[in-house]
Amino acid sequence: MKIVLVSALVLLMVSCETVVKNTKLSGPVFGTSYSVLYDSEVNYQPQFDSLFAVINKSMSTYIPTSDISRINRNEDSLVDTHFETVFNTSKNIYKATQGAFDPTIGALVNAWDFGPGGKIVNLDSLKIDSLMLSVGFDKVQLNNHVLKKPAGAFIDFNAIAKGYGVDVIGQFLESKNIKNYLVEIGGEIRTRGINTEKQSPWKVGVEQPHFDGTQSILKGITVKDEAMATSGTYRKFKVDENGNKYAHIINTQTGYPSKTNLLSISVIASDCMTADAYATAFKAMGVEKIKMFLKSHPELKVFLIFENEQHEFETLSLNGFPEA
Repeated sequence: MKIVLVSALVLLMVSCETVVKNTKLSGPVFGTSYSVLYDSEVNYQPQFDSLFAVINKSMSTYIPTSDISRINRNEDSLVDTHFETVFNTSKNIYKATQGAFDPTIGALVNAWDFGPGGKIVNLDSLKIDSLMLSVGFDKVQLNNHVLKKPAGAFIDFNAIAKGYGVDVIGQFLESKNIKNYLVEIGGEIRTRGINTEKQSPWKVGVEQPHFDGTQSILKGITVKDEAMATSGTYRKFKVDENGNKYAHIINTQTGYPSKTNLLSISVIASDCMTADAYATAFKAMGVEKIKMFLKSHPELKVFLIFENEQHEFETLSLNGFPEA
């Protein structure tokens, strides 16, 4: 009788410790790839694809028939709620960073051959000055889903829309009462709960910069109930005759590519849209300005990788960015 009881107890303990397996879905999206892990056996692939399609229809500058493409051609002015959400967050971060984050810099991004539009041949200071007349997110207004902008303004949300897509998928999973998940799109991440397969917090990697296109992880960190976005200058850059590297982020004050020693900026925030936008803005600000800015923004955790005068890599963790 005792043996039966003990066996039953063992079976009960094993049953209680059964690990819920994560469903993993992945595929191409937004010119990159996505991966989603969540603790449910329901396959939400059709819903994900539908959400991605709606976001692309709203804000993809690479799709000629999208809302934002039509707006940039001055053919339309109506926007949907996705566009409005991203617009309002962009406006707040534009103001907070004093214009370091500016979605209207798109015309210059295209001119320098870093965006979806055509490169301007023989680009000179006069052409740059002309394009800069339409730059300034304060010149763009949105009321009741109707957008008003200067005719020459080109709006580009690519520095925030990917993070927004991560949030949309995360919010969808939460609407299905899924409390444990990790959503990743092109390296931008949002987590909630834990990894139920491993019964541990979600671990993500911070990439080591490599100019030759190879990939490796510098360190792994725990991200719990937060989002992280990383923006790097080491994959898209130009080198002048003196060996100076020019990032693919355009300086919103001058219209020229930023010359910087910053190689990678990782930002942890409560949502991925915010993290994504600040990771872009910080590339144009530089190390010292970032340090000053973060003194009044303790909600942002930041990890910087930069090149010193000896061309050696250095790292800096700010506002409690988690260690390995």
